[in-house]
Amino acid sequence: AKMAFEDIFGKTLSSKDGDIPTQEALSGKTAVGIYFSAHWCPPCRGFTPKLAEWYTASFKAKGMEIVFASSDRDEDAFKSYFAEQPWLALPFSDRATKEKLSKQFKVQGIPSFVIIGPDGKTITTDGRTAVSKDPTGEKYPWIPPTPAEKAKRALELLGSEITSKAGDRPIGLYFSAHWCPPCRGFTPKLAEYYNEGLKDNMEIVFVSSDKDSGQFDEYFKEMPWLALPYDKRDEKGELSDLFDVQGIPSFAVIRPDGTTITTEGRSQVTKDPRGENLPDGWLPQPFNDVNDDPSPLNEEKCIIILTGSESSAATALKGVAAEEHEKAGKDISAMPVRFFYGPEGGVVAQLRNLTKVEGEKMILLDIPDDGGFYVCDQDVASIDGAAVKEFLKGVNEKKVERKQLQK
Repeated sequence: AKMAFEDIFGKTLSSKDGDIPTQEALSGKTAVGIYFSAHWCPPCRGFTPKLAEWYTASFKAKGMEIVFASSDRDEDAFKSYFAEQPWLALPFSDRATKEKLSKQFKVQGIPSFVIIGPDGKTITTDGRTAVSKDPTGEKYPWIPPTPAEKAKRALELLGSEITSKAGDRPIGLYFSAHWCPPCRGFTPKLAEYYNEGLKDNMEIVFVSSDKDSGQFDEYFKEMPWLALPYDKRDEKGELSDLFDVQGIPSFAVIRPDGTTITTEGRSQVTKDPRGENLPDGWLPQPFNDVNDDPSPLNEEKCIIILTGSESSAATALKGVAAEEHEKAGKDISAMPVRFFYGPEGGVVAQLRNLTKVEGEKMILLDIPDDGGFYVCDQDVASIDGAAVKEFLKGVNEKKVERKQLQK
């Protein structure tokens, strides 16, 4: 473990009493939080005193250390902000390590709190939510449930009455509320799909965010499916956490054994209103239209063929995507590169504007690498699977010219 921490943080860390060797500072710690923050950021200034209070009262005694990774604008700002913090910090002068950590943990905004174990492996990148929900550290070190634990817990929370009614059909968890205008827009559509055949292929359960039971009763009258009883507020909260519901309406779909098919059920059901392609057709796919969901572009390396899905180059890219998907154990999040095709559309127009690439081309975006991108010189008509692999290899070996996105 000693080397793991040195590899992550470098040889020394800053403490109130000056620099100390990383190995000495973190030896014997049961978890280490990396706190990405800066004094100029108002949400950071709101979160830091809370985290300091929880650390001092609970987390420190459990064997946790925290390391501040500063995004302050200069050494003086860092020093005055670090003076308010009861833990360690990356030396402010070591900007390279700070940048490396931001990239490694895909930090999009601050404050961000990543928790790693004594072996240096990530426990959770959403430590901020974890500690905010558990300030006394009862669930320390906040290890997220495994897929099997998550599946078992989802079924327990729904209860046997609901699961027995679903039988051998997948279950759609519809997180919604009457006060939410997009929900009121989506519910009648979903009810129409359900009545016109979706119900043969899935059961739906309304998980309510209504403000009181009166609103719940009124809204549930418009729905032809089941509901989690309104008084099960704790279960509702835990289901929202399990499926990482950030906003409503949200539609997560699980198999009868509780394992997740998709948390993007809303877009899936719009494409397949009767659920005829369930379950496999609703699983996350390794090759997608970049215009549909561009969110991975900011977080991952993404290879994009700027053509429609029917071109021979897109077919070649789709084949390589399927191979990489298999290699990653069919876990999209474990794939080192994401694969897309890009017919003309809103996102492609933005990409063309940022890259200044015209016509049909294959490009690789690496936005986490400070907005880097690469263009394959080969004519699209002649791109096959071997050419895709050659391009990826060239990028990895730094043999293809790195270009910079227009800021």
